Amino acid sequence: MSATPAADHAPPVSHPRHPLPALATFELAGYRRQLEDAIGYYQREHPAAAPLAGLRDRLAEVTAEQDDRTRIAARNA
Repeated sequence: MSATPAADHAPPVSHPRHPLPALATFELAGYRRQLEDAIGYYQREHPAAAPLAGLRDRLAEVTAEQDDRTRIAARNA
């Protein structure tokens, strides 16, 4: 059995159990990877798919949270 999803199925994206600011750094990075994989799939296989806009919005939120954490860490260094 292959560890990669079938070509005709989008990679799963699970919603985090907590708000983005409450996620640990590794959880946030994992969620971002899930979103990027799903966006890549839809861009390749179904570029006009309805979920694409929602996935991009969620990715923008994750990226903003990661940028905030980076800014705070640099300020406190």
